[in-house]
Amino acid sequence: MITATWPVSKQASPDHPIQRLLAERWSPYGFTDRLVAESDLSSLFEAARWAASSYNEQPWSYIVATKKTPMEFDRLLSCLVEGNQVWAQAAPVLVLGVVSLKFSQSGKDNRAAVHDLGLASANLVLEATSRSLSVHQMIGILPDRARELYRIPADSEAWTAMAIGYKADATSLPAALHERDLAPRKRKPASQFVFAGSWGQSAAAAGLVR
Repeated sequence: MITATWPVSKQASPDHPIQRLLAERWSPYGFTDRLVAESDLSSLFEAARWAASSYNEQPWSYIVATKKTPMEFDRLLSCLVEGNQVWAQAAPVLVLGVVSLKFSQSGKDNRAAVHDLGLASANLVLEATSRSLSVHQMIGILPDRARELYRIPADSEAWTAMAIGYKADATSLPAALHERDLAPRKRKPASQFVFAGSWGQSAAAAGLVR
């Protein structure tokens, strides 16, 4: 049983030096009711705007709702699976990440589209971290409901969602989520996913990384 009390440091313990924002970023389940300033929210999407993308296609779009407009917030909340609605309803900002799956000029399939949405969202998350904001990204959404409610075109699809705000004391959460917010962060070592020579052969063994 986890007996730690809040606040608990969730900063990563990297094996090699990385930028501070990367180490500080984590995805809480608990959010306070403090609103996010419009200027901060604008900067988050500006950061997403400048992400790299294949052929500079920028295949991402975002649908955003805040608690300043409760009806719109509830509409977007309804696009999340029930398990995510339980905790995400506390966040002051919800976002759907939508991806265009075809290149705008040729109409051909864009195999990099989802990857590029990820890059844009990573930019957004790091900008948020720099502003003491937290972002919890979700794959648990209802794409068909999002398409119906927001008239998303046929060649695009709602792919992910984000809850954005200021993290709250984990004691405000249901027991299972409380434990998740207090649990230490863990990652598999690079030796398990950075290969050289052949699949499964660690790049460290080849002397390319440590």
